Amino acid sequence: MEFGLCIPCFANPGAAFFRTPRWAALDPKAAVEAGVQAERLGYDSLWMADHFIHGFDGGILEGWTTLSVLAGRTSRIQLGTIHMSDAFRQPSLTAKMTSTLDALSDGRFIFFFDAGWGLVEQRAYGYPDRPASERLERLAESLDLITQLWSGATVNYAGKHFHTRDAVCLPTPVRRPPIWLGEVRDDAYLDIIGRHADGWNSVPVSPQQFGERWAKVASACTRAGRDPDTLTRSLEIQILIAPTRSAVRQILEECAALPISPRIPANATIVNYLNASPADAPPLPEDVASHWLIGTPDEVHAQLEAYAREGVSHLMLWFADFPSHDGMRLFADEVMPRWRA
Repeated sequence: MEFGLCIPCFANPGAAFFRTPRWAALDPKAAVEAGVQAERLGYDSLWMADHFIHGFDGGILEGWTTLSVLAGRTSRIQLGTIHMSDAFRQPSLTAKMTSTLDALSDGRFIFFFDAGWGLVEQRAYGYPDRPASERLERLAESLDLITQLWSGATVNYAGKHFHTRDAVCLPTPVRRPPIWLGEVRDDAYLDIIGRHADGWNSVPVSPQQFGERWAKVASACTRAGRDPDTLTRSLEIQILIAPTRSAVRQILEECAALPISPRIPANATIVNYLNASPADAPPLPEDVASHWLIGTPDEVHAQLEAYAREGVSHLMLWFADFPSHDGMRLFADEVMPRWRA
């Protein structure tokens, strides 16, 4: 199993308990330093979200700029996007950007791509609204065009949505970047996964739900005449790891005490648990714990085993105790080695 860090690129403090619940305010340099530290600790990949507005105050680092900085600050670790939005850039530009980054980083780029579903931020920044069917058409065309341009050949492309004339994308990538797609939507989207994806990622779900989603992806691969087992299976998930259960609870209490945006609802299940349970209770109710990795190193390892049985081979981790690096270090020291044999 490989382990990746999701760069904490926005602050979302408080009882919503979403991604960065212990971080009161965005600090761009601290976000980058977390990625640098992850490489030092032996993590396999860094992942950067692609949004314009996010978090409790709307503040978020621009994804591609941040990933480029991380490429220069690291030397070994893989570099990936999280749902890089097709809606934000022409695919010919995306091909040029991704090819250049892969060349400059010695072939470390993973291309996790998506059609772009963040309508609120797209409207805020003046991007056009498009129906879901058109977004998927554009996604399929973009993947065709990008992979052609990555080859270094002169590309004359005449699609329904995109066109090039004598386009050349040099330098080429060191090797064709792996294409990852995420989630399950309708059959049209699943068929795009079946035709194009080298990897598939799920947002936080239980092991059982992951298996149910993967079954749909596997069927799409079979329809496309591909072996589903050739795809990397990845899980993006929140993690809270500490030496003891009481330390886990203390971090949750610290998060819950931070001011929360009135725009973002609190996680009522966790709040009620903190209000009602004694200090030595298990970390979280099952319906929440099944969508997190949470607890002591032994407990987190056991949770990972359940995902591994569903074929998960790459994790994209949001450490809920950030801006502390304690969770990153503890996971690297006491969990990751059990999966390196």
